[in-house]
Amino acid sequence: MEGLCGEKLPFWVANQTFHTDQPDLPVCFQLTVLAWLPCGYLWAVSPIYLFYLKKNNKGYIMMSIMNRFKTAFGLLLWIVCWTDLFYTFHQMQQEANPPPVFFITPLVLGMTMLLATFLIQLERLRGVQSSGVLFIFWFLSVLCAIVPFRSKILHASSQVEVTDKLRFTTFYFYFGLVVLELILCCFNEKAPLFSNVDTDPNVCPESTAGFLSTITFWWFTRLAIKGYKMPLEAKDLWSLNQRDSSKATVPKLLKEWDKEQAKAKSEQKLSNQVLYSKPPPSNTNHIENQSGTSPEEVEVLLSNQKAVPRQPSFLRALIRAFGPYFLIGSAYKLLQDVITFVNPQLLSMLISFTKQKDVPDWWGYSLAFLMFFTAFMQTLILHQHFQYCFVTGMNVRTALIGALYRKALVITNAAKRSSTVGEVVNLMAVDAQRFMDLTTFLNMLWSAPIQIMLALYFLWQNLGPSVLAGVAVMILLIPFNAVIAMKTRSYQVEQMQHKDARIKLMNEILSGIKVLKLYAWENSFKEKVLAIRQKELDVLRKTAYLGALSTMAWTSAPFLVALTTFAVYVTVDENNILDAERAFVSLSLFNILRFPLNMLPQVMSSLVQTSVSLKRIQSFLSHDELDPNSVDRKVTATEFSVTVVNGKFTWAKEDSPVLHNINVMVPHGSLLAVVGHVGCGKSSLISALLGEMEKLEGEVSIRGSVAYVPQQAWIQNATLRDNILFGRPYNEQKYRCVLEACALTPDLEVLPGGDMTEIGEKGINLSGGQRQRVSLARALYSDADVYLLDDPLSAVDAHVSKHIFDNLIGPEGALKGKTRILVTHGISYLSQVDNILVMVDGRVSEMGSHQELLKQNGAFAEFLRNYALEDIVEEDEATEEMIDGEDLFPDDTLSNHIDMVDSEPGINEAKRKFIRQISIISADGETTKSRTVRRHGCSVRKLPEPQEKKPHDIQKLIQAETTETGRVKMKVYLEYAKAVGLLLSVLICCLYGCQSAAAIGANIWLSDWTNDAMQNQTQENINMRVGVYAALGLTQGVLVMMSSFTLAMGNIGAAGKLHHNLLTNKLHTPQSFFDTTPIGRIINRFSKDIYVIDESLPSTVLMFLATFFVSLSTMIVIISSTPIFAVVIAPLAFVYILVQRFYVATSRQLKRLESVSRSPIYSHFSESITGSSVIRAFGRCPAFVSMSDMKVDENQKSYYPGIVSNRWLGVRIEFIGNCIVLFAALFAVTGKENLNPGLVGLSVSYALQVTMSLNWMVRMTSDLENNIVAVERVKEYSETQTEAAWEIEDKKPHADWPMKGNVEFHDYSVRYREGLDLVLKNLTLSVKGGEKIGIVGRTGAGKSSMTLCLFRLLEAAEGEISIDGVKISEIGLHDLRSKLTIIPQEPVLFSGTLRMNLDPFEKYTDEEVWKALEYSHLHKFVSNQPAKLEMECSEGGENLSVGQRQLVCLARALLRKTTILILDEATAAIDLETDDLIQSTIRTQFEDCTVFTIAHRLNTIMDYTRVLVLDKGQIAEFDTPASLISQRGLFYGMAKDAGLAQ
Repeated sequence: MEGLCGEKLPFWVANQTFHTDQPDLPVCFQLTVLAWLPCGYLWAVSPIYLFYLKKNNKGYIMMSIMNRFKTAFGLLLWIVCWTDLFYTFHQMQQEANPPPVFFITPLVLGMTMLLATFLIQLERLRGVQSSGVLFIFWFLSVLCAIVPFRSKILHASSQVEVTDKLRFTTFYFYFGLVVLELILCCFNEKAPLFSNVDTDPNVCPESTAGFLSTITFWWFTRLAIKGYKMPLEAKDLWSLNQRDSSKATVPKLLKEWDKEQAKAKSEQKLSNQVLYSKPPPSNTNHIENQSGTSPEEVEVLLSNQKAVPRQPSFLRALIRAFGPYFLIGSAYKLLQDVITFVNPQLLSMLISFTKQKDVPDWWGYSLAFLMFFTAFMQTLILHQHFQYCFVTGMNVRTALIGALYRKALVITNAAKRSSTVGEVVNLMAVDAQRFMDLTTFLNMLWSAPIQIMLALYFLWQNLGPSVLAGVAVMILLIPFNAVIAMKTRSYQVEQMQHKDARIKLMNEILSGIKVLKLYAWENSFKEKVLAIRQKELDVLRKTAYLGALSTMAWTSAPFLVALTTFAVYVTVDENNILDAERAFVSLSLFNILRFPLNMLPQVMSSLVQTSVSLKRIQSFLSHDELDPNSVDRKVTATEFSVTVVNGKFTWAKEDSPVLHNINVMVPHGSLLAVVGHVGCGKSSLISALLGEMEKLEGEVSIRGSVAYVPQQAWIQNATLRDNILFGRPYNEQKYRCVLEACALTPDLEVLPGGDMTEIGEKGINLSGGQRQRVSLARALYSDADVYLLDDPLSAVDAHVSKHIFDNLIGPEGALKGKTRILVTHGISYLSQVDNILVMVDGRVSEMGSHQELLKQNGAFAEFLRNYALEDIVEEDEATEEMIDGEDLFPDDTLSNHIDMVDSEPGINEAKRKFIRQISIISADGETTKSRTVRRHGCSVRKLPEPQEKKPHDIQKLIQAETTETGRVKMKVYLEYAKAVGLLLSVLICCLYGCQSAAAIGANIWLSDWTNDAMQNQTQENINMRVGVYAALGLTQGVLVMMSSFTLAMGNIGAAGKLHHNLLTNKLHTPQSFFDTTPIGRIINRFSKDIYVIDESLPSTVLMFLATFFVSLSTMIVIISSTPIFAVVIAPLAFVYILVQRFYVATSRQLKRLESVSRSPIYSHFSESITGSSVIRAFGRCPAFVSMSDMKVDENQKSYYPGIVSNRWLGVRIEFIGNCIVLFAALFAVTGKENLNPGLVGLSVSYALQVTMSLNWMVRMTSDLENNIVAVERVKEYSETQTEAAWEIEDKKPHADWPMKGNVEFHDYSVRYREGLDLVLKNLTLSVKGGEKIGIVGRTGAGKSSMTLCLFRLLEAAEGEISIDGVKISEIGLHDLRSKLTIIPQEPVLFSGTLRMNLDPFEKYTDEEVWKALEYSHLHKFVSNQPAKLEMECSEGGENLSVGQRQLVCLARALLRKTTILILDEATAAIDLETDDLIQSTIRTQFEDCTVFTIAHRLNTIMDYTRVLVLDKGQIAEFDTPASLISQRGLFYGMAKDAGLAQ
């Protein structure tokens, strides 16, 4: 250094710097280190930065005034620096020999200023709006220039005259210009030309944010404020950054993956070539062909010899695509890890500073500010690291979903079989999510070991080998935690099983709630649910025990480590003295150690899970794809539009071929019918034409575009119109014609929103026939050249099918002149088609026109003869059935194996008349369509029966669910506290307080112990010191365990109570509630909300209380050691609460938006997989891919601000934490006279920990608000209005009431719900005991309502009903319902044993039960079952036929055998046999009972005592059947229609 500065200017003078109250740095140091530091930084960074600028060009920015100023100042700085240089040369001339430093420093500075100016311009040309590199440079320059600035003033004031006037002046010029540059650097340039800022309405401010704004996430503040003022909506969210959108990320990943696959393929080829050249081994030479080895055989050899080919590695593709960006985050993490260890060192210096008496104060202050500065730097760097990691995670998820979606649209059918739709959706939902979660912590893999090693190194320096004792404790705790985690996991699985069982049962209860009410069976089922719930709570309790243990381990770990280390340290060697410095520095290092030690096992398990996901995704993405060239689609002029030559097709390469030797030529514009038995390959032929099958040999070509109608219609979850347009532009006239041709016009009138009706997933709100017709309409609208129709007529009714054939497919239909291939079973149409192709066992057996084939008298003629006969039989059967049944009936009454649709072009007269009659019978605003025969396994769904036509503003049946927005009310917290128990709640808080007190006590004791070192009385009371310290620490551990345990018990108690109330209320709720509330919504309360109360809420409350008390105890400790700190708390708390308010409001709404936008991704995905063949046939793949991308982007749009909100919060809260550190240290320095080092160590080490808990506290507040909403929702549904009491003690009827069975209606009216019209108006009638009454009337006349009134499922609007003189409105509901018996219309069974279904309360003996079964004709069936009465019924009784279920209901009635029986005849004619059984049983068994029958078939009630005819809710006729027929009124009309009267 002397060579640089000369002898007069020494480099370092200790007395001038450290040991003085007015420190100053020597001139040589100022001229070298301080001047070169910023320059060194800029020159070191610029190569990397230049490379970055070269790669990233955002377009150039126009020269602005600010930019001009920056450049001018830069040049001025260069001039100023070189003025110094030339002045030095001038001095040389003057013979004054200046030392070399005066040449070097101005030269270096000048060059650097030129570089900076160059960078300013280059950044402008590359579109950088705000430069971090230059900001740091100017900041360093100002920082380094402050010292000479001060020292020059000090020199000047101490001397009379300034010696070096020129350099003095230039320096102040220099200083001023650098400060100006720094200020200018804080502002942003305008956006580059042609950037998306101008075009995008809601651009993300991040792209235009300045450097300072970016590192502090200031740009997010606007959204936080907006979210605080009012709940955010989707329209408030910013657009996604270009780099995060599917457009950018998916191709990036796919490009790398394609490279990987290509590489693997080429390697395979190489290895194949080697093998082909080998001569075959001798033992396989017995092959006949002369050329030695056939290709097939070589394949066989290959499979034996080939080394396994390299699988293309998906991981490599991921790393190549997203690795570089992620590495930036890793670099930040490394920096942060190093900075973490600076603060403990500073703490030790601070403590040693307070020990020494005669040290200048500025030391302490600079230490305090250094601590603040490093902590602040650490905050900024850590959150940058997180930001990079989270964004990477987000991009990986986007790219994965995109890649999976694109793949799912093109995989072969063989591949599709290996993974179900559910599995593929899971890949997208679960596995992609796992990648996202892992990326955030992936850096811990290398960072945790580094942190652990560094911490151990510093600890070793501090305490020597005794550290190992502490580390041993830490390592021992790891398996302890692992065991607990494993146990907890197994409990969780068990609990999920109980939960599933409970939800399944609840689902059944709610689906069959009406039946439960009618039978008065609620209590029995309530017991069953509560039994399962009890098991669930028991498992939760066990989990809570474990949880308490692990919480104890987690809180006591640092303490136990410290205890063992200190105890070993002081006992090993007498000279080891535990002073404040050692103790508190070690404590803060142990605290640093806690995090990596806890994270490592988590990251490991997450890694294992993700590697499994990786394998699954890789295998899915490696599946074979369909060959796009298997069908030749070139448009060339030939007369045939579809040709297949020698085709041989199979579904999967390894399967045997399905279609052999297919030769088909379809002339342009002709209609070809494909017929054949079930399973002969008709649909496969269509698939082969679409290119969906593997083509083994032959050629297929199709001229022009294709439209395809699959056998099972595929409907999207969109409006009806969108389903038909399918991405084509809307053309009113064409659209109307299409609807007309497909017979959809009448359906639109029935649908609530016409063609804008939203169709549910899988077309749930359309009947089978409607779905099929929409699918046809889509094909017709697409206006293609070739139409492939796979049996579109089977799902629709006969007359509709005729309409469609005539208007759409047939020779005169809308498609005439197009090429049509129709797979059909309808023989009647075959005479009208151009050609018929007959398939037998995957081969074309014959082909030709109808006439030709009949002449040939081959397979086709035989086929016709077989079916034509059955056709006629079937037609008559159907006609009888319909007259009899007047309603839908399922297909089991028809001959099952036939899937023909009978509809002769000339419908005979009788049939036409009969259809007319049907429409009279059901003329209640109902379309004839839904009343005619439905066949071929289509779903038997009735259209909803419209009530009397009312104006359209009728209030919606299903009310929209209310979502709470804004803050949760205090009341809800109170409700929860009440459920826990108020005393218990107070106790829990006390326990937490005590636990914090114990922790503080232990640390105060430690600080007291360290002060022993000052008084040199260390040895005598070591045992007492260690003992008390241990006692206090263990007390804390026990208290932690007790408090978390009590808390868990309280929470579980609350969960039990809340569920019990909800269940009780739901079983007491009147029927009308269930009519207006979708089951899903109620189930949601029982599943999701109860789950939150069971599991999420307790852990949130626990964390909240823990962090709250930690933060509180920190404040207490700091205030007690330096009381002046209390002054600072108020402003800090104000800022804290402000930030917390903004964050909670915004993040809550962002979470909601994110979860709302997530499900469409998955539903669209599963929908696309099911309809992939349709999407491909219509050539809509690109459109669907972009739809999926849009949905993913929409989801990420709300996810991204969510991530940033956490960063924004983190930076602000940690800043508050850092301020607490700063003030704690500052006040320790000011009050050092009356503070001992122990207290300083205590208060500062507490302050260093507080940041974490402050941060968590806000997050927990937010989670608590999100989770407590569940309590509110459950509460809302446990307080709905209930029905009348089940039992009223003082009004209990006599035990054997009703004896006679007299029923009287007196001026009785009823309505379904408040605000609706009356359903029954002023009924008055009286029925004697033992009479048999038939009730008839049109649909909607109020027949069923009458029965509901007897059971009081509907309460009277006016009037009353009395049974045997007892007014039924005055007695308890159960008393009433258990004395009546009903055989309901739909037989409902619950899952459980048959015995339970007959007698849930176990009131009857086995004999009685068997007797009932005998009378109900089930005896034979049940006694053949191995389990007899204990036979399990599946959910809804699926494993019994409909008829058997109806008989079970009959058996229930026979068991109860009450005086009054109500029979609601099954509308869907169960097979006639069952029906006759029921009728005859009722006539014999219920001879002396009063029977009410709601009849749909008049022949069942013709021998009844009297018949009641209802019309529009009033009594029209009431008399014996015979006299009613002679009156020739309404009843006579019905009987005549049914052929029972002339």
